[in-house]
Amino acid sequence: MRSVIVDCAIYRDGARSEGPADFSDALDEARARGDAFLWIGLHEPTEKEFELVTSEFGLHPLAVEDALGAHQRPKLEVYDDSLFLVLKPVQYDDKAGTVTAGELMVFVGDSFVVTVRHGEANPLGSVRDRLEKTPEVLQHGPTAVMYAVSDAVVDHYLDVADALHGDLEELETEVFAPNAGAGQNTAGRIYAFKREVMEFRRSTGPLGEPMERLSGAGVPFVHEGSRPFFRDVSDHLTRVNEHVEGLDRLLSDVLSAHLAQMGVRQNDDMRKISAWAAMAAVPTMIAGIYGMNFTHMPELEQSWGYPAVIVLMGGVIALLYRWFKRRGWL
Repeated sequence: MRSVIVDCAIYRDGARSEGPADFSDALDEARARGDAFLWIGLHEPTEKEFELVTSEFGLHPLAVEDALGAHQRPKLEVYDDSLFLVLKPVQYDDKAGTVTAGELMVFVGDSFVVTVRHGEANPLGSVRDRLEKTPEVLQHGPTAVMYAVSDAVVDHYLDVADALHGDLEELETEVFAPNAGAGQNTAGRIYAFKREVMEFRRSTGPLGEPMERLSGAGVPFVHEGSRPFFRDVSDHLTRVNEHVEGLDRLLSDVLSAHLAQMGVRQNDDMRKISAWAAMAAVPTMIAGIYGMNFTHMPELEQSWGYPAVIVLMGGVIALLYRWFKRRGWL
């Protein structure tokens, strides 16, 4: 168990206090005090490693199954003895242009908080340090940890959304550049970027309903004084979701504009090809007529016949070139 326990501490009156090294004894001590709670953080525990935590804290088997299996949507489940919140922290690699989502589960019950983290996104060490520096928030009990974790995840969503928007502006500039699309798979890049935005949206969108429930009344194990904090998280999440929806719409518009540009360029290319083909057809037609070798073709016996035909060919080609140039075909 020690390999998966990131940290384990008792908090009383908004401050961290020393407790037994064994988390079972620490939980008994926190419950005996009445005004304290235990916070234990786990990182990717196995089923066997999580069995002791399940039995000691009385966690619901369905929630335990979700916590071990991961690959869950953000959600809030209310059980008789605990709350179960699923969050999906994300990381954005701007060099590779990929969004990677982890999973973070929070159990809140009688005098305890258990956090289970899968993946490397958004470690909780900084959250614990920041929360320990704000005892007025920690005094709200286990709910304070749930709020702090949710706030950290949603705040990082804002950073990821800003980074995605910056990369989208660069992609938009490339799409509307004069030489855009020359030897580049622009449509593929736009579609790949859209998939990353969709992956981000899977993490942010479903979280809105749990945050609204936590900010309202009627949810057990939620301290009355922490509801305004959850409302603040819900407001930030709304901004993120609006930002993500804007990114998705803008990406669709950029893709449509790129495809329209490609259609216009193809039309321009076809007009140029047609213009050159028309100019090539004139000498071909004239040469074909004079290559039929009929006996009665007067021009063949005249000394000026050959120069006249050459001048005729050149003149017609010049007239066609000038006409196509004025029409914008060349």
